[in-house]
Amino acid sequence: MNKKQKSVLFRILATVVLMAILALLPVSGYVRFGLFMIPYLVIGYDILKKAAKGIWNRQVFDENFLMAVATVGAILLGEYTEGVAVMLFYQIGELFQSYAVGRSRKNISELMDIRPDYANIEENGTLRRVDPDEVEVGTVIVVQPGEKIPIDGVVTEGASSLNTSALTGESVPRSVKAGEEVISGCINLSGVLKLRTTKEFGESTVSKILDLVENASSKKSRSENFISKFARYYTPAVCYGAAALAVLPPLVRLVFLDLSADWGTWIYRALTFLVISCPCALVISIPLSFFAGIGGASKQGVLVKGSNYLEALSHAKYVVFDKTGTMTQGVFEVAGVHHNTLPEGRLLEYAALAESSSSHPISKSLQRAYGGEIDRNRVTDVQEIGGEGVLAKVDGVPVAAGNGKLMRRLGLEYSECRSVGTLVHLAVDGAYAGHILIADMLKPHAKDAIAALKKCGVKKTVMLTGDAKNVAEHVASELAIDEVHAELLPGDKVSQVERLLGEKRSGETLAFVGDGINDAPVLSRADIGIAMGALGSDAAIEAADVVLMDDDPLKIAKAIRLSRKCIRIVYENIYFAIGVKLICLLLGALGIANMWIAIFADVGVMVLAVLNAIRVLFTKRL
Repeated sequence: MNKKQKSVLFRILATVVLMAILALLPVSGYVRFGLFMIPYLVIGYDILKKAAKGIWNRQVFDENFLMAVATVGAILLGEYTEGVAVMLFYQIGELFQSYAVGRSRKNISELMDIRPDYANIEENGTLRRVDPDEVEVGTVIVVQPGEKIPIDGVVTEGASSLNTSALTGESVPRSVKAGEEVISGCINLSGVLKLRTTKEFGESTVSKILDLVENASSKKSRSENFISKFARYYTPAVCYGAAALAVLPPLVRLVFLDLSADWGTWIYRALTFLVISCPCALVISIPLSFFAGIGGASKQGVLVKGSNYLEALSHAKYVVFDKTGTMTQGVFEVAGVHHNTLPEGRLLEYAALAESSSSHPISKSLQRAYGGEIDRNRVTDVQEIGGEGVLAKVDGVPVAAGNGKLMRRLGLEYSECRSVGTLVHLAVDGAYAGHILIADMLKPHAKDAIAALKKCGVKKTVMLTGDAKNVAEHVASELAIDEVHAELLPGDKVSQVERLLGEKRSGETLAFVGDGINDAPVLSRADIGIAMGALGSDAAIEAADVVLMDDDPLKIAKAIRLSRKCIRIVYENIYFAIGVKLICLLLGALGIANMWIAIFADVGVMVLAVLNAIRVLFTKRL
């Protein structure tokens, strides 16, 4: 509990004690009024101050103004106990709200703890601490046991276990050794690591995560925008309504019915009407529900960039996947060399050198299979053809490495393969030289991810890939994906997504899940873009609306369920708050509801709505 919350709690307890004492004192008249002003000012001075400031700044109509007018009016009518009680219970409601926001902010603040304070650079055998912002790309830094990895990099020396729970939500440590990539924000648990940085601090994973979460609240959902507009018009309307209730009925009684105006009764009803009308439950609980949902998801490794995306995710009925690195591990291995007219080692050498400028997993697998030193000085005239392959000269010899489309472009006959996998066809010096079979493994939870999506109401799952048709169909069959389209260029993926967007009904959304640079246009075009954050490219993460920090596709369905729970709570609060308000406003206008019922309608509804909102924080682990 922070200092402000402790102060409010102390004032609440002090007011309760003072009210109990006053109930026992046999006083009346001005003495009673003066004594009741003490607990009233103790509990309500800050509300009165905010109301006065709002009037001074010409921003009159808010909950502070409503509370001030209603309680001052009740005291002027002699209803001292009710006036103090309204302010007391309002402050109790505010304390509940503050506590709930604090709980949801705690998830964010725990995430903020991943921000590293320094980086170690070794100089003359000693370590010097520097600001991570000062470390340039390519610098070797040292991370000791218990320290956070400050910047993304590659391990050059050492082996250790990393605690990645702050980033991915996974409690199982990850083992790393020399040659493996590591991301900032992880905690080094055991051995000393030396890393060569691959990014500047501002571009590292930890900086991007913090930026995404910090800015998430700026993107409001339709529900939040509705409540903002509702409160803007609702509050002045009820103020004018209360004024009419205080003035018009007495005038009608006096002028037309020749009865006593009974001003006191109608002013009391108008004040009750004001207390009931306060829109605190809506204004507080709706943003709090989204804030809690975003904070809870981020702690578990699912970063949602705004409440508008959380709301859209709850309506996802179409989920479209990339294949490589999304549903498969993206760790390719050469499984065979077939129909080769050159020695196997020579063919692998040509393929590895021709693909040496690419960072694609297939290119990396060719380089690993070759095993020799990659001398890029031997490679000239490199030309990459999107969705087809690479043209280059190796030692002055023209080499083409790619799929069947590239071979057809060159007018060459090529051999297909019965085995399932990705084929890299090779043409050397204008003649077909054979193909290399490369296999990719499915991710452990890929099949469960598709089953979970169908279970939670997704109508259609689709896979779009630039890979060969037989490979794509084999993977889709294993995963039970409804529809598959293969051998696509990046532009073709966009076209397929646009076709699917045209098929869906109003109110339904389409999510695309990808990880590569070529997926960025599709991630932007889809209703919801979901990127794989651990292996995904920077371009994909920037373009996406949701980022999965541990690349586990099973979390897509779990994130959808969390978003639906969040939206369900939002609508429960909207219907409950507005419903109770309308009933109590009618009862208050008719004189059936007194100030105590007004207190329940305002503070009681707010407390119940806030408690309902923070249920999102207790969602089972994704």
